[in-house]
Amino acid sequence: MSQQAVLDDLTPKIGTEIFVGNWTRIDQDRINRFADATGDHQWIHVDAERAAKESPYGTTIAHGYLTLSLYPMLRELLDPDKPLYPGVKNVINYGLNKARFPAAVRVDSRLRARVELVRVDEVKSGLQITERFTAEIEGVEKPACVAEAVMRFYF
Repeated sequence: MSQQAVLDDLTPKIGTEIFVGNWTRIDQDRINRFADATGDHQWIHVDAERAAKESPYGTTIAHGYLTLSLYPMLRELLDPDKPLYPGVKNVINYGLNKARFPAAVRVDSRLRARVELVRVDEVKSGLQITERFTAEIEGVEKPACVAEAVMRFYF
């Protein structure tokens, strides 16, 4: 698809939910690997015995930034054989406008992405897409994360 065709497709979708992902379990191994990658080994994340006794959650919880970092995977942006749009040569993470973590993700919870299209802007050689990413926790009223993610599509 051309840049104009993608713009024409996305523009009427502004303000609507454009994606609901599959559920993904957040297990202790994933939490531990994130702790190793970031150096954040705070006990509430990695010490199951202590968390069971002292944490208000009764168990370990995922790092907020782990939840946020799962956006590309939960949004299904990682498979080169399944581009969001044919003709998009490169998708670049441009940043975040804001991010919040309303609820903790207890170990072995399941998350999925819900995505609303917020904005579409033309930029040099591409489009800038702003999405509201909500990481929904199965069976929990409040989401784990709500963030405005900004991507650039280059053609």
